[in-house]
Amino acid sequence: MSGVSPALEPAAPRPLRKDAERNRQRILQAAREVFAARGLDVTLDDIAHHADVGVATLYRRFSSRDELVQALFDDKLDNLAAWAQEGLQNPDPWAGLNGYFVKAIEAIAGNHGLRDVMFSRAYGQEQIDEKRRRLQPGADALIARCHAAGLLRPGVSGTDIAMIHYMMGAVLEYTEYTEPDLWRRYLATLLDGLRAAPGTGPLPHPAPAPETIDELAMNWKPPRRGTAGTR
Repeated sequence: MSGVSPALEPAAPRPLRKDAERNRQRILQAAREVFAARGLDVTLDDIAHHADVGVATLYRRFSSRDELVQALFDDKLDNLAAWAQEGLQNPDPWAGLNGYFVKAIEAIAGNHGLRDVMFSRAYGQEQIDEKRRRLQPGADALIARCHAAGLLRPGVSGTDIAMIHYMMGAVLEYTEYTEPDLWRRYLATLLDGLRAAPGTGPLPHPAPAPETIDELAMNWKPPRRGTAGTR
């Protein structure tokens, strides 16, 4: 005899571990689809329904919508910051700026959730909010580099990049289901308007201050959207 009572032997591992992980991945995939199609202004009940899991199962894995936002969009904001750094490595400053914009707008095209995360401070936990703020230095550096090369009109600022994101978001809301690539035309139009050229001078109004961009992010509300892509 070992002298150890059966009651004192180590408990066997819980048998539902794989099921729990499968449920977690199912919830994440459902949230990814629902957020992309409808934005972040949805309920956990909506996500549980799309995942074919009970609401209690979802709440055991994620206690709030912000936890799901954190899990799904943290790396996407990292991508935006990385694309700005890639633009700074491009030997052509203008191509670097343009390439950053194209990648950023491609990322938010068809993904209402990422659009909401970028444009509003109403979603996500503190870490997400901090990553939003870290996007601005990359934008400032791209603009400063183009100014140093004499490529931009006087007064163009890094905060103009934030405003162009907002404008392109509006274009996407109106056109993505009818002409999903139409934004490319208007992005080129907007960027050409920033370019230094014979006969152009300073833009007619100062660029917004960073505090103005913060206020926009605090007050921005997502447009009403349908339920395309969800059950």
